[in-house]
Amino acid sequence: MSVTAAAGFEAAGVEAGLRSGPGPDVALVVNRGPSASAAAVFTSNRCTANPIMWSKQVITDGVVSAIVLNAGGANCYTGMLGFQTTHETAEAAGRALDLSPGDVLVCSTGLIGEQLDSTKMVSAVGRAAEALSADGGERAARAIMTTDTRPKQAVRTGGGWTIGGMAKGAGMLAPGLATMLVVITTDADLESADLDAALRTATRVTFDRLDSDGCMSTNDQVTLLASGASGVAPDLAAFTAALTDLCRDLVVQLQSDAEGAAHDVTIEVRSAASEEDAVEVARAIARSNLFKAAVFGNDPNWGRVLAAVGTTSAAFDPFGIDVAMNGVRVCRAGQPDQPRDLVDLTDRAVSVVVDLHAGLDAATLWTNDLTHDYVHENSAYSS
Repeated sequence: MSVTAAAGFEAAGVEAGLRSGPGPDVALVVNRGPSASAAAVFTSNRCTANPIMWSKQVITDGVVSAIVLNAGGANCYTGMLGFQTTHETAEAAGRALDLSPGDVLVCSTGLIGEQLDSTKMVSAVGRAAEALSADGGERAARAIMTTDTRPKQAVRTGGGWTIGGMAKGAGMLAPGLATMLVVITTDADLESADLDAALRTATRVTFDRLDSDGCMSTNDQVTLLASGASGVAPDLAAFTAALTDLCRDLVVQLQSDAEGAAHDVTIEVRSAASEEDAVEVARAIARSNLFKAAVFGNDPNWGRVLAAVGTTSAAFDPFGIDVAMNGVRVCRAGQPDQPRDLVDLTDRAVSVVVDLHAGLDAATLWTNDLTHDYVHENSAYSS
């Protein structure tokens, strides 16, 4: 189980016919309480989808009883009709569950600029409400998949409480505040302010640092719902640590299923003057098409790493940087060190460690290589 692992939650996934192929494409997750505290973080893309606009309004009071998610259409740049579809979706959930539509979040994923069929959405929400089950997490996780090849789920437990989560996303993973569609549930007894603090702490070092292709989605949302069903109010630091660990688990699953990827690349920047510098350097490397193409070709071209580092505003001595690839230090103090022939990049996992020798801070970021399959998949996405 995933989002239904925590007590007080039910979920379902049904087929609405929104996507081109068969399978569930509308998911519903319901919080049965006794409490309905919630928090969410959203993409920082200024061009946002109708569900993002709706959900930002809903979450303002920190109370959420249900969330509806669909694949098969982003409902973005679809005008007032598209916003009406989002509103009608929340209203349908409200009617079926005897809830206020103002306590229902809506998330969509898929192609931008195409209207969602509101009739299909409303019908699917009603059927999903009838199919709700404490065992429905798996089907819900499958319903939100787009180019994903498998569902992403994770569970963590604490002292009498549980956290469960599901995520979708296999490209456009380059967040500002959050990324992809992620729903996390817990039966811990926490107020929305505490959930918000924990979620932002967790996403800052997990989802915010998954940068698959440098492209930021218009629909990204990470939501955390708390039922309080366990009756346990955990230590916030312990809860945040478990939540962060769960989010990191989902990040690795998303990274390993990124569109067309042949390598999973972990970039660690050490000895930076600040954490911000470390993140900036790691992101510059992750977004270098030259570096990513070299990794795809199993070429340990560390010069492309240094070239990316040099584009940043981070504090460092250009001739004091060390670079290691898969445990082999190929550059020391800005000069060649061990032969690059010693670096084996044939395995899927690739580690790049950059030591700036400029301070005490560090950061880790996850990315992928740039492959023929990625280009093919995204060149034909809308056709």
